[in-house]
Amino acid sequence: MDMHGNFSREQLRLAYTEAWRKRLDGSLLTSLEAMIADVIELHPEYHAMMRDAGAAVGLEPSAAQSAENPFLHLGLHIAVREQVSVDRPPGTRELQGRLTAQCGSVHSAEHVMMEALAETLWEAQQTGQSPDEARYLERARHRLATRDRR
Repeated sequence: MDMHGNFSREQLRLAYTEAWRKRLDGSLLTSLEAMIADVIELHPEYHAMMRDAGAAVGLEPSAAQSAENPFLHLGLHIAVREQVSVDRPPGTRELQGRLTAQCGSVHSAEHVMMEALAETLWEAQQTGQSPDEARYLERARHRLATRDRR
């Protein structure tokens, strides 16, 4: 694997299954592996696949099933956790705290932020531009405000 994060899809998926195997075995994990395993642990619907590296590597969700792609889902969780850890874009940590209070759990708050992040990344991909951090936070804050009105 490339030390600069240029993993192939297969290498990335194997990293997920390896982190999960190490968690189940009680082996020592790197900080990244621990984060991956923590996110997998929150998703029992993915546990069987994560125990089967062949199934994980071979998974081919269609475009219509992209919302059900476990690697996309887990990757968005990890991206949000990384953003919160460094508060980038600025305000991410505070927003996650407000969402956590409102949603009742960090996991649920992450899902709200993941929706905004996925939409922002999709938009950037469609326009060929870098993701708009301000728009991302705006989308997440809008979801918070919408939830406040319920």
